[in-house]
Amino acid sequence: MKTYNYLFLSLVLSLICCFDAAAQNTSSPYSMYGYGLLRDGATATQRQMGGIGYAMRANRQINAMNPASYASIDSLTFLWDIGADLSFNHRSETLNGVKNSANGKGGGLDYLQMQFPVGKCFGASVGLIPYSSVGYTFGDEVVHGSLSNQGTGGITQAYAGFSGRWKGLSLGVNVSYDFGNVINDVYAYVGSNQTLFEHVMQVRDWNLTIGAQYTFIPARFNRVTIGAVYTPKKSLHGTTWIDYWDITADSKADTVAYAKMNGKYYRPTTIGGGISWQRDRSSHIMVEADVEWQQWSKAKFSALYDEDGAEVLAPQQFNDRMRLALGGEYTHRVRGNYFQRLTWRLGGHYTRDYLVIAGNDVKDFGLSCGVGIPTIEGKTIVNVGFEWLHRRAYPQALISENYFNITVGLNFNELWFWQRKIK
Repeated sequence: MKTYNYLFLSLVLSLICCFDAAAQNTSSPYSMYGYGLLRDGATATQRQMGGIGYAMRANRQINAMNPASYASIDSLTFLWDIGADLSFNHRSETLNGVKNSANGKGGGLDYLQMQFPVGKCFGASVGLIPYSSVGYTFGDEVVHGSLSNQGTGGITQAYAGFSGRWKGLSLGVNVSYDFGNVINDVYAYVGSNQTLFEHVMQVRDWNLTIGAQYTFIPARFNRVTIGAVYTPKKSLHGTTWIDYWDITADSKADTVAYAKMNGKYYRPTTIGGGISWQRDRSSHIMVEADVEWQQWSKAKFSALYDEDGAEVLAPQQFNDRMRLALGGEYTHRVRGNYFQRLTWRLGGHYTRDYLVIAGNDVKDFGLSCGVGIPTIEGKTIVNVGFEWLHRRAYPQALISENYFNITVGLNFNELWFWQRKIK
């Protein structure tokens, strides 16, 4: 069976590499603002349920959204969770009465996590999860020429977390090293001349998230969990600059603006909470509702100035971000035949994003579903999900986007800490 598991893991990793080579993780013009489009640290399993997680507490699933959940791991189990996604999108806009549309795609490796027990009442987790992503390409006509806008990159979190439990209460913490480059390019074509203005944010920072969960049993076979997380506001560390290139003359880059990010760029206070109800008997059912608030309106995103003190890049103002999510899962018979052990998931979410574009808010909402497919030996679960998402600005629509996302996650667990007794 172990040989089968390792062969299966190799196959899934190969598929993930194929996804990663297909395109960028994001394809949206909205990602050119701020730090890009924010990700919420949800696994493939959680995305199938609308991105819930603050009150999720399971001994066979990794939940980095709330580090307090790590202590619920089975004391004999070592968990791996690897995820990838593939996204197809259609966007449209109306300019001067003319409707324009375009199609795009994105995808790649999404996250990599592992979790393990530390004694009887403690658990730990380490991994890589996305914080934000940037990816877009579009063009504009200008007098005597044209502009081409391109963006790539994002911020990734390498985290380590620890939690402990006492009776129904669990407390945990994640400490992460955040790194990545956010790159926004503007190519200008005037006649036979071509120039490039490149804005780069190079983030090298750390972050802290504190989590708590409390579980109680109101009736036999029933369990209710209340969860909460808190991330304090802090200044980002790193550097940001703008380079000018005369591509036609094949000249070296000229840095026209440069600044340290500390004290000028901030990450907001984040508060999240959720409540879940779970019933386990011959079947399994779980339902959860989450809410998250991020105070981006108090997070500074400063202007960039050149050596003469002239403003090269204007500051940006943000909205407070609000996210609501609802989802659940159902398994007909936990110890039944193969098809009865399939886990079905459904969820939805609504987000008012942190971006403010020309006085407009950016909002999105989505519906998702999926299925957890156990392998023959039952310890490894392949989670396949489908998600529809709609994003646009309000009250002026600007660009309207519709996404169809395919998510694939591999939840691999092994009894690494169990030893057979020799009789």
